[in-house]
Amino acid sequence: MLPNFNRSPGAPPFLIAGPCVIESEALCLHVAGQLKDIGEALGMPVIFKASFDKANRTSVHGFRGHGLEEGLRVLEKVRRETGLPVLTDVHLPDQVAAVAEVVDMLQTPAFLARQTDLITAAAASGRPVNIKKAQFMAPADMAAVLGKARAAASGAGVSADTILLCERGTSFGYNNLVVDMRGLVIMREMGCPVVFDATHSVQLPGGGGDRSLGQRQFVAPLARAAMAVGVDGLFMETHPDPESALSDGPNMVPLDALPELLRQLVAIAAASP
Repeated sequence: MLPNFNRSPGAPPFLIAGPCVIESEALCLHVAGQLKDIGEALGMPVIFKASFDKANRTSVHGFRGHGLEEGLRVLEKVRRETGLPVLTDVHLPDQVAAVAEVVDMLQTPAFLARQTDLITAAAASGRPVNIKKAQFMAPADMAAVLGKARAAASGAGVSADTILLCERGTSFGYNNLVVDMRGLVIMREMGCPVVFDATHSVQLPGGGGDRSLGQRQFVAPLARAAMAVGVDGLFMETHPDPESALSDGPNMVPLDALPELLRQLVAIAAASP
């Protein structure tokens, strides 16, 4: 069951977490099982995430995933066996209907935040949508994106109250991102739940030439800061062995380090708006 996306003051945030990409069924089931246990121990609602296709890899040789059909099969099995709600991203409008039949929640990639057809298709699906703010957009610019999504949802006769905005860092020169914490406040004032993506915010896009790099040592301080400012949910990619991950390893949190970090964040949430 999906959580209430609007966090009450002092309540734990919800967590969207999982590996960057569906590497295998076994990996997803293992990570999801661990996340379920962690969430139950901390009283933190968990939504499992993993991508069936990473359509924006730096190199044509980068691992993209196992495709739509196999990816949805794995996500459906995770949902059935763990009881966790599941989320995945869609890159094309014609993917939305098939994906929405299987998952509990959709996500649109940051690079595609201005793609009207994708945003409106996702919002009209009847599933909650986590819309990532583009790295090249100001927080205030997301009001127009949110407006598109709400109009599409209303036009389709579905709730517009489960459209979320997600901060994942802003381009700062070449191969670097920074997080302006004011953006969390600006987007929350738009009257929608706001999520902070702590792992993509420390990415160094294209920093490795044919791959992106990352600075996972900054995930914890940025997540603590965002939680203190006040967000409704957190997004973190995690992997049992990030060094061997097939996508985004440098910015993922090791799975065994996640419980302590989340304990800190729940404690901060208890005193945050």
